[in-house]
Formats: sequence, C-alpha cells, structure tokens
Amino acid sequence: MIPTGFIHDLLARADIVEVVGRHVQLKKAGINHKGLCPFHGEKSPSFIVSPSRQTYHCFGCGAHGNAVGFLMEHAGLSFPDAVRELAQQVGMTVPEDDSSPAERERAAAQKQRQATLTDVLAKACDHYRRELRGNPRAIDYLKRRGLSGEIAGRFGLGYAPDGWRSLASAFPRYDDPLLEESGLVIAKPSDDGNEADTRRYDRFRDRIMFPIRSVQGEVIGFGGRVIDQGEPKYLNSPETPVFSKGRELYGLFEGRSAIRQRGYVLVVEGYMDVVALAQSGFGNAVATLGTACTAEHVQKLFRFTDSVVFSFDGDAAGRRAAGRALEASLPHATDTRTVRFLFLPPEHDPDSYVRELGAEAFEACIAQAVPLSRQLVEVAAEGCDLAAAEGRARLVAQARPLVEQLPDGVLRAQIVDALADAAQLAREDLRRQWTPRAAQPGRGGAEASPGSVGRGGDRQASRPGPPLPRAGGRRPLAPMASSLDRAVWLLIQRSDLWEQLDHEAHDLLSGQDAPYGSFFAWLDRLVHDQGALSARALADELSAPDQIDEFRALARRVAQFHELPVGDEARHELGVIVERLRLQAVQAELELLVGTDGLSEAARSRHAELLEQQRQIKARLARPLAVPP
Repeated sequence: MIPTGFIHDLLARADIVEVVGRHVQLKKAGINHKGLCPFHGEKSPSFIVSPSRQTYHCFGCGAHGNAVGFLMEHAGLSFPDAVRELAQQVGMTVPEDDSSPAERERAAAQKQRQATLTDVLAKACDHYRRELRGNPRAIDYLKRRGLSGEIAGRFGLGYAPDGWRSLASAFPRYDDPLLEESGLVIAKPSDDGNEADTRRYDRFRDRIMFPIRSVQGEVIGFGGRVIDQGEPKYLNSPETPVFSKGRELYGLFEGRSAIRQRGYVLVVEGYMDVVALAQSGFGNAVATLGTACTAEHVQKLFRFTDSVVFSFDGDAAGRRAAGRALEASLPHATDTRTVRFLFLPPEHDPDSYVRELGAEAFEACIAQAVPLSRQLVEVAAEGCDLAAAEGRARLVAQARPLVEQLPDGVLRAQIVDALADAAQLAREDLRRQWTPRAAQPGRGGAEASPGSVGRGGDRQASRPGPPLPRAGGRRPLAPMASSLDRAVWLLIQRSDLWEQLDHEAHDLLSGQDAPYGSFFAWLDRLVHDQGALSARALADELSAPDQIDEFRALARRVAQFHELPVGDEARHELGVIVERLRLQAVQAELELLVGTDGLSEAARSRHAELLEQQRQIKARLARPLAVPP
C-alpha cells in the first residue's frame, strides 16, 4: 500500500502542466493553459490545464483529474503504477509500507534491471531504424505493402540486416550479457562449457522489425517479419523480465488516442495488420503477439475503452482463436461493456481486405460484427444436432461452463434466456436446472435470480468475513476525514443508497481522484452486477484475496468514523455530500473559464449553463430535511 501522505507530497511536487505537456501541445491562455483534448477528437481547444489548481478539465467530454489521474486515463495505468510513474518523473521514491528492507532492495534492483534492459532495446530499435533507411530492398517491401514513411516512422519500423552479428556495430560489447537477457542475441555454449567458445549471433536477421512498446512507450521487445519467403514468417522476442506475450499488445501505445476517439479497439492477429489498418485510418487496431488472447489482454484493453471488436479469419484456425478470445472475455463482460467478433472471408485478413475493398467496406464489416451473446450460443452449439433432444441437451451442457464465467447481471440473464430458447426449454426450467439445489425454494435457501446461474445461491450467505467496526455511540470524524471519506463509510454500510442516486451522481463520485473514484466505480460495478449487498457481504468482498489494496486500506481508514445515521438521515447526508461535490465541480469549471482566454463557442455557452446549475444546487442545499412524523 502506498501511504496517503506520500501521494499528497507527490502531487504537491509535480507540475501538472509539465506532466500533461509531455503528451499534449499546450498554449498559455490567461492564467491557465489550453490544448486539444487527448481523450476525444476536437478541432477547437476545450482542454484546460490549471497550474494553480493542479488539475486538468475538458469542457467537451468532461475528462477531469490531477496528474496521477491523467497518467491513469492517458496511459491506461493502474493507480499504483501511475503513482510510481509520476514519482519517477519528479525524482521521488515510492515507499512500500508492507515490505521488508530486503524486499525493497530486491524490488529496486529489479526495477533498475528492467530500466537497463529497456535502454538496450531502445538502442537496438534506433539501430534497426538506421538500417532500414539504408536498405532499398526493405523500403521497397514496405512500399509494396502500401505503407508510407510517416506510418513507418510512427511505429518505429526498422530492418535487421542479413548478417550474424549486425548488432556488434551498435553495441561496444557484443558479449554483453544484457544483449542475451533482452532477447536480441542468442548464445550457444560449446559442448565442453567453455565460455570463451560460446557462439553468439543475432536473433533477428533479414527481417522487417516491429518494436513492441509498453503503454508507457518503452521498447520492451520486437517482432520480426521475413521479407521474402522463409520460416517462421514472424519471429518474436522471447520472454524477458520486461516482456511477456500474454500481457502485452502490439500497437496499444500508438493507438491509445484513436481508441478513445473511435470508441472501440479492434484486435487483429498480426503486426502488419495493425500498421496497414493505421495507414487506412484505423489507428485503433492492436494485435496479440503470436499467442492466444488472454484475460490479461482483455483486462488491459478495458482500461482504454468499453468496446472491443476481435477480428479473425473465417477459417477453422480463426474460429478456434475466436473461441479462446471469447473465454478470455467472459469474466470481463459486464452490462456496460460490449465484445464483438468480426469474421472476414477466408481469403482475406484485415490488411488485404482494406487494400482491396477499401476502408468504408471494412467499416461496414465492423458494424456487422457478431455480439458476444450470439457468439457464445454459437460456440456452445458447435457439434450439436438441435433437431434432436440429445443435441439440445449437449448444447446446454457445453454452454454452462461458459455462462458461469460471466459476471452476474442483465447480460448474463439474457444469454441464459437465449440458450433456453435454442434448447427449446422453458426459461424458468433452465434457470432451475442451473440453480444449486440448496438455493431452490423449499430447500433452505432463497430462489436465485436469473442472472445468478451457477454461483452458489445467495451471495450474502457466502464465506464469513472480518467483522465491520461498530461504534458504541456517535464519535467525531477523524481529524483528516473528508466528505468523500464519509460517503465511502455510508455506502459500505448501506450499499442500497447507491441505487437511489442518479447516473449523474454515479459519474460524479466515480470521477473523483483516486482512491475514491476508483472505489466508487468498483462499487458501481458490484451493485450493478449483484444488487445491493449487506454490510457484511460488502466486507467479504473487500477482504477477498484478489481485492485492490487501496480499497481495503480506505475501508479500514473510514472505519474510524461515527455510527451510521438512522433511516432517512443517512440518505439525506449522502445527498448533501453529492450536492456539495456537484457545487464544487461547477465552481471549479467556472473558475477555469474565468481564467482562460480564447476558448471555443462551446465553452462560452457552457458558462451560462454552469451559472444556472450553480443557482439550482444552492437552492437544493438550502432546503431543510423533511423528517416523516
């Protein structure tokens, strides 16, 4: 857990103008800075960075936050990773409370090792790019594939010469162990184990080189494609301390802005597909790295968008890959996310399809992509004769392990209904078949909801968790407690209050600085998927081994607060907190507008809206609590 005091010190030392300015071209505008928003497409600047408030705000899409929040949103980092990234930028060391000095020393050494490896890989990338500029054959190959110099430069494409020791000209020591550890050089020891006789040679030879970058933009590996004929067609870097194929996606760093602007990410199978699609205007494409799509891939993608489209060839191999992508997506397929599957004709991949038929035709194909719900039913029905009872029974049996991976919610319930229709079963009968006997009416448990198939009945009767702190009387708030702390405490005790808030309030709370915003977003998903939980059940969720440490720490800290108000008092108190947050947000926007010159017409019209909102909120806050007799 990162101490809260350290985060406050970090934000005080960081300059948000400098942090944002690394990624957005900013111009001075009064006391603030303005630029084109990196989170949505716009032609007139509505993105404001305030040095005095150390925040950013977009009047077009509503994006808002501090320096840590910007790194989370722009780079897709988790909260701890964003804190560490910002700390590194300002020269601070993140303390690790729960680790021993030896563990911290090992972590520091590992981090230094990783930084050294990325430096080596970056140097190799520069070498390959220089070699490309001097090789007409490689340049001609890229031109034949329809790629411009601009796209090649954007993705950092290069060329590995057809020689055994090309990298010897880029590094002073070809026998440097880092070259082997980074995967650039292969070392084959002699039969007698004599180090002096070890044979070393370049891993990549006579290949177009595609540098693989982390979401922070660091080179962590390479993919190499043969120019003419040869095997393997693609060659990837091996697993290293900085590169794992099961976690990384090619083109994600380059495609972040396009993903946000288009509203979805397109997952394809090859490096060339990504680059060729970017050339044709589809900069939102990424590719897995010679491996099947994993749950970690999907989780990373959902940091940037709520919509994923998988594109596969229409042959048997493409269908198998789609099946693996489906299984990887199921645990993350909540009611607010969409996953679709695009199957191209067997004779085409995305690159060839766009080049032959054009971008509009490809866009039309994407619009017709198969939704996850239909794909799941089709996968479950594979090999089933639905005209026979045995085939329909097999469909249900094959579908159940897939459905059980879905989060509880409306989507899951609707897929269960679709499977019941396909199996010619009454929907209630299928739900009953998939409900554990102990949870069925008359068997000592409550009837499961349609969306709780295979989850073991009542969620609130699950494993016991640690007791929630209870005060014997009303105690004052802790000295450093805030209204957000109080809101967290109220909602931990009464998660049903979340359902009574409107969507605007949900967005407002979820948009607060970490860890509050992240906690409220997690609570929103939890309540949406499972309904309101008792305080005990919510404590169980917070104590789960896979839970985020910051959430557990936040819950422990707010436990210092006084006892929950009774009845409507709790609802009223939470409502007041939300209204005050709304007022703060409105006043913050007004201050930005007043202190910024040369804003767009949309921003000026926003000023009038904000003044009216301010008046309405103040009027609501002035109303007394109506206490029933």
